[in-house]
Amino acid sequence: MSRRVVRQGMLTLADLSYRLARPLIFRLSSAQEAHERMLAALRWADGQRWLIPLLGRLRGLTLPPAPVSVGGVVLETPLILAAGLVKGDGFASEDEALAAVNAGHNIMPGWRSIPALMGLVEFGSFTRWPRLGNPGVVTWRDVHTRSTQNRVGLRNPGARAAAFFLAGRRDRLPRQFGINVAVSPGVSDPQQQTDEVLESLRAFLAAGVIPTWFTLNLSCPNTEDDPRGHQTADEARQVCGAAIALLQEAAGGRESITAEGAEDTEKAQRDIASSSVHSPRLGVGAYGHTLPQIPSPRDAVARERGAGVRGFSERPAGRIPPLWVKVGPNLSDDQYRALLRVFAETGVRAVVATNTLPWPAPDDPTLTAGVGGGRLFARALEVVALLQAERAAHGHPVDVIACGGVQDGATFRSFAALGIAVMQYWTALVYRGPLAGALIAWEGGL
Repeated sequence: MSRRVVRQGMLTLADLSYRLARPLIFRLSSAQEAHERMLAALRWADGQRWLIPLLGRLRGLTLPPAPVSVGGVVLETPLILAAGLVKGDGFASEDEALAAVNAGHNIMPGWRSIPALMGLVEFGSFTRWPRLGNPGVVTWRDVHTRSTQNRVGLRNPGARAAAFFLAGRRDRLPRQFGINVAVSPGVSDPQQQTDEVLESLRAFLAAGVIPTWFTLNLSCPNTEDDPRGHQTADEARQVCGAAIALLQEAAGGRESITAEGAEDTEKAQRDIASSSVHSPRLGVGAYGHTLPQIPSPRDAVARERGAGVRGFSERPAGRIPPLWVKVGPNLSDDQYRALLRVFAETGVRAVVATNTLPWPAPDDPTLTAGVGGGRLFARALEVVALLQAERAAHGHPVDVIACGGVQDGATFRSFAALGIAVMQYWTALVYRGPLAGALIAWEGGL
C-alpha cells in the first residue's frame, strides 16, 4: 500500500471522527472550558516520553515534508501553527516565572507535543515582562462563521523565563520553530518599546535558544493598547532597524551584543541563584531540575551553527534567524505600503498578514477581542493581495506570509492564487481538529 493511500485513509478517518465529535465537544464545553482542558492535556502530553515518538510518527504519515523557501529560510512544510497557542502561563512577576522554571514546572504547555504532532510552530508571543493576561472569560466561538474570538491579553511568562525554560530543553526542541516577541502593551515611549524588544531577543540568543526565525508582533488587539499605534512607519523603522542590527551583531560577533548579552545572562543567573540554585555551572532547583549555563549570544549562535542542529547547517556562515513582522488587519492601504517600504529598508525578510481583527467582545461591547477564522478571512485576503501587489510593483525583497481564516483547501488555494507559498493557521484547530494542518495541506494539493 502506497504512503499516499495510507495518508488519505488516515486523514479521512481523522476528519470524519472530529466532525462527529465536534458537536458534542461544543455542547459540553464553552470555548473557554475547552481551551483550558486542552492546555491541561498538552501539559500532560509534554511529559509522556512514550507519546512523543508516536505523535511524530503520526505527523510523518499525515504531513510529509514539502520544503519551501520563504523569509530567508527553507521550511520543512508551508503550514505553520500561528503564535498564540504555545506561549505559556502568565505570571505576576519575573521572579515568580523564574522560580517556576527553577522548580521544574512546565510553564509552556504544548512546547513538545504540539510540534511533534503538527510540525512547524511559532512559540509566543512573548513580551519582555510576564503578563497575567485579562481576567474572566476571554475566548469565544462563532460556529456559524467558523470563527473564534479572544481577549487573552498576551498572557505569557515573559521572554527571560521563556528563554530559560526552552534552554533547559534545548535537546528536545523541534528541528525548526519560530519565536514571536511582542511590543509591550501599555508602553508609549518608542525608545522603551525598542529597548524591551531588544531585551527579549537577547534573552533567547543569550540562552542559546536559536529559532529558525523570529517574528516581531506589532499588533495585538486584545490588550490595553490600540495596536495601530505601534504600526506607524516611524515606530516600525526604529524597532525593526534596532532588532535587525542586534541580530546582525550576534551573527558577526561584535563585542557590543556580547557584552549586553553577558549582562542579561549574569542578571538572570543572579535571579536564579536567589531561588535555591546551588551549582556554579548548572542551576539545580529544589526539585532537581537543571538550568543551563548560558553562553553569550555570539557563542550560542556559533555553537548552533557548528552543531548543525535545527537547520543551521543549511544556512550561510554568519547567519542567524531572519526577522519577520506580524501586522494587523485594520490599517489603511497607505499604512501597509509605508510599512512594507520600511521592512524592505531595514532588512525584515517577511511580513505576516494578518493578526486577529479587533471587534467588540461578545460579553461586553466596551471591550475589544480579536476575531480569527472565517470572519477574518476576507479582510486578510485583501491585505495579502495589497501587499503582494506593492511588493511586485517596487521589487521589495519582503515575502508575504498569509494568516487569517486558513481552514481548508479552498482558503489555502485562495491565498496560493495570490502567490503565497507559506501560511499560518490557528482557528482551524477548533473546527478541524488536531490534524488541521495536515488536512489543509492535503486538501490544498500538497
